Amino acid sequence: MDTSRPRLLFVVNEDWSFCSHRLHLARAALRSGFDVTVATRISRHRQTIERHGIRVVPFELPRRISNPIREAAAITELARLYRRLRPDIVHHVVLKTVLYGSLAARAVGVPAVVNAITGLGHVFSGGDWKCRALRSFILRGLRFGLALPNSCVIFQNDSDRWQLLRRQVVPSERTTVICSAGVNVQEFRPTPYPDWSNSGPSDSPPIVMLPSRMLWTKGIAEFVEAARLIQRRGFAARFVLVGRVDPDNPGHVSERQLQSWQRAGQIEWWGHRSDMPQVLSEASIVTLPSYYREGAPKVLLEAAACARPVVTTDWCGCRDVIDPGRTGLLVPPRDATALADAIEQLLRDRQRCVELGRQGRQWVVRHFSEQIVAAQTLDVYAALLRGAGKTLPAERKAA
Repeated sequence: MDTSRPRLLFVVNEDWSFCSHRLHLARAALRSGFDVTVATRISRHRQTIERHGIRVVPFELPRRISNPIREAAAITELARLYRRLRPDIVHHVVLKTVLYGSLAARAVGVPAVVNAITGLGHVFSGGDWKCRALRSFILRGLRFGLALPNSCVIFQNDSDRWQLLRRQVVPSERTTVICSAGVNVQEFRPTPYPDWSNSGPSDSPPIVMLPSRMLWTKGIAEFVEAARLIQRRGFAARFVLVGRVDPDNPGHVSERQLQSWQRAGQIEWWGHRSDMPQVLSEASIVTLPSYYREGAPKVLLEAAACARPVVTTDWCGCRDVIDPGRTGLLVPPRDATALADAIEQLLRDRQRCVELGRQGRQWVVRHFSEQIVAAQTLDVYAALLRGAGKTLPAERKAA
């Protein structure tokens, strides 16, 4: 460990998530003069991360909140990790890591803390008594954990920021909005738009795609119903679900249900795919009819970067990543008929799809590229370092 360089520690649930969403940011931090470490559950991406000069420390935080003893042990383990690594800045990602990491950082006295809230998730979407009780527990914990003087909470949309501000969880001056984790616009790039006919049967019918984890709150049932409605209206189109089943989430759609829909010819389920640029290039329309507490759905930005029109809900996070009418269409959440109507509009007008995709590509390049997001986040790091009485090597040379 280079003690002459400020130490940045990421705490992320999964190594694949770090590679997908934060690796570009870590690389930018390295170039800016940080010594970078990531603490995460290791599956199969350790070598990919280390190849970029980033240290990897095994750490596993269970996704579900279970018994109090186990949860207290997780906070204690994080505190030990912070004492051992002595980070100048620790960057927590996702809500549970933010909650537990902030409590540990406060106990240890970490000089600067960044908390990235990438959506409020299932607990803030559900209305049953378990969700309400858990929500109350999380809010109380956040009020205490986020009360750190030299810290910043990064939200991905204004709705989530307002949710916590109105509940007096964190002062507004310690918050900012950086919409999305950033899109690699070189990897996700336009390809020729699929050629299909909107007047009668076609050998290559358009593909309407929903890429997401298979959760009910992502609008899976509404998508299936919209597929039924459009097929009854006589349109030849393929309706495709792309994504993994998430059994750790209580709101997951079962594999049995997905296979049942597929056997009935209602939809196709392609499962998890790691080649998303290729997958999105096969789509004519990409939709995410979510009513989940999204942050900024990266897949919609990736679809737009590939010059594909999107249909999504007028819902927190989803509405923040499109320019309605120019890059895609908004529909009310939980409304399969409105979703079907919007998809039908586009199926009737291939040229409009092409234009929405063209505008969407420009929109993402202008506002959501990895370079833009990394620069905004590095500005947060620099301000917190100054608050801790430290500077980056480049700033010391300039002085």
